[in-house]
Amino acid sequence: MYIAKTDKWYMERIIWLIAGVFTLTGTVLTLIHSKYWLILTGLVGVNLIIFAATGFCIMANILYKLGARPVAGNKSECGAGCQSAE
Repeated sequence: MYIAKTDKWYMERIIWLIAGVFTLTGTVLTLIHSKYWLILTGLVGVNLIIFAATGFCIMANILYKLGARPVAGNKSECGAGCQSAE
């Protein structure tokens, strides 16, 4: 079983939080306001697909400039950013 570290807010964790907030916000606004808010949800999905395919993430660049640091690939931090629970 994969369990991500939750002792601090590293860049990858913040990105998942923001994606979740934007997705839920777009969905709620679709229900209470207009179906066009589904565009926001779609854009979140497109950005996640672009990141998976290319490794480029606009939000990661913004967060990096704001001071967030990645933990993925940083062996000294926590062994690739996660811990395994069996």
